[in-house]
Amino acid sequence: MAAPLAAPALDQLFRTARTQYDWDQAPLPEATPEALYDLLKLGPTSANCSPARFLFCQSPEARARLAGLVLEGNRTKVLEAPVTVIIGMDLAFHERLPMLFPHTDAKSWFEGNPALIRETAFRNSSLQGAWLIMAARALGLDCGPMSGFDKAAVDSAFWAGTTIETNFLCSIGHGTGEKLFPRSPRLPFAEACRIL
Repeated sequence: MAAPLAAPALDQLFRTARTQYDWDQAPLPEATPEALYDLLKLGPTSANCSPARFLFCQSPEARARLAGLVLEGNRTKVLEAPVTVIIGMDLAFHERLPMLFPHTDAKSWFEGNPALIRETAFRNSSLQGAWLIMAARALGLDCGPMSGFDKAAVDSAFWAGTTIETNFLCSIGHGTGEKLFPRSPRLPFAEACRIL
């Protein structure tokens, strides 16, 4: 690996980055979704399984449809952000393993084991959603990840007829910062970590 990132880069990715609640509504450049995916797809997943699927709700119609399926406190976030991404998990991800992990028969690890499929899809799509957030921050964008939605309704409205289910949502754009409050505390190292 190269040398550690300089302090300004670490600030942008971690120290000064904040979850945004209100948005500059200017549209993002047309190439933004693909630029985000081209970065996040390089983040690791177990056996390169890559189960996440991403719907970029960018049009006013898509954002309005999604906004009707989130809790009231999240509606304005979805309507005002230039894009809200539905991060899904494909429960048939293992069908792509012969291409994604070709040096062994990884597909056979999952066949006939729905509990392992679901656990792996959930864990790794969550990880890929985190890579999405880091990619967005690296490209100078703000993020507003959220739960607080009707999962069954989102699945029905956006993933019907597929093997994909929703994991979480993330608004992306340029936050105004007007609704930010002081950063909430984090657990200290000694409380959250042990060195064995």
